[in-house]
Amino acid sequence: MPEVLPRYGSATLADVLPALLHAIGAPLDDRPPAFGLPRAGAAVLLLVDGLGHELLHAHAADAPVLAGLADAGPLTVGFPSTTPISLTSLGTGLPPGAHGTLGLRFRVDGELLDALGWSSGRRDLRERLVPERVQPEPTVLERAAAAGVAVRSVSPLEFRTSGLTRSGLRGGEYRGVAALGDLAVEILAGVEGPGPRLVYGYHADLDKVGHLYGPGSPAWRWQLRQVDALLAMLLEALPAGTLLAVTGDHGMVTVDRTVDADTTPALSDGVALLGGDPRARHVYAEPGAAADALAAWQAVLGDDAAVVSREEAVARGWFGPVTDRVLDRVGDVVAALHGTAAVVRSEAEPFLSTLPGQHGSFTTAEQLVPLLVHPAA
Repeated sequence: MPEVLPRYGSATLADVLPALLHAIGAPLDDRPPAFGLPRAGAAVLLLVDGLGHELLHAHAADAPVLAGLADAGPLTVGFPSTTPISLTSLGTGLPPGAHGTLGLRFRVDGELLDALGWSSGRRDLRERLVPERVQPEPTVLERAAAAGVAVRSVSPLEFRTSGLTRSGLRGGEYRGVAALGDLAVEILAGVEGPGPRLVYGYHADLDKVGHLYGPGSPAWRWQLRQVDALLAMLLEALPAGTLLAVTGDHGMVTVDRTVDADTTPALSDGVALLGGDPRARHVYAEPGAAADALAAWQAVLGDDAAVVSREEAVARGWFGPVTDRVLDRVGDVVAALHGTAAVVRSEAEPFLSTLPGQHGSFTTAEQLVPLLVHPAA
């Protein structure tokens, strides 16, 4: 399965919101956008979780409206190719090494932080690891709102005060929704009115179905058809002069072989914390054990993964330029899985370990997402 490194600084997910602001005449700085988009008075960005470029084109018959839009991509999403990293890159306009959200689970001040729930086990970490301090860089939404753009985020009700929203997507007005119907209503309401307007909408269900049943499964295809129907209705109802863009935060693969880190002693010897997700692991070693952990992980995974030291992962540019502030969040050992392999944890992550659909690594199926635009440039 082909692989691609993230193209940081050139047509990645981090470049989308700045390009949209440029299109509505409200650029954040004097730099030209990474890609040209048609000028408009208002812009809508709909992010469909799990909408990969290759998956969309493989199932274009199930999504004729989406597939018929002009594609200004494909974009790369960054590493790991997982929702918290991608959404924070989107929201901040920065690569992972600058914003510091580096995994589904990653170490912050000695804690293994689950970035989706902002928790460790059942413990809510929003007070101990304050999201605005874990990720202190101003977001694109904050900067746009401060510059006079009417900014609205439309996302599930339960995410309004989540750590991920507070860290990477804070800024502007938040409108919580429960289903596709109110998602559409709130998006359409957000583009009404004078002055430049930017609406960010998020839909999660395609990713959920892909995890549960596998990308391209019958259930996944039916869900894709629902997303396509939503797009058809939005295109019909959006007022003239509105730019609509659709993208994803990653694609997905169906895993067909796994190694269980919780039952393979060589993968746990000398390991203090094991973060990441099944397709991209951060291995935090006990003091003095990093070299042995690196050798063990390389030996066990062999050709199924690129297993490198922290220093090599940074030197290869996997996370983009890494600031000193977040360097120790990178694992002493980083494993990026090849093909359709995965490193699961049957004891620590029992549900996640059973899911056929996974993402996080460098395959083009995971890294590439579309940037679908209406009207076309």
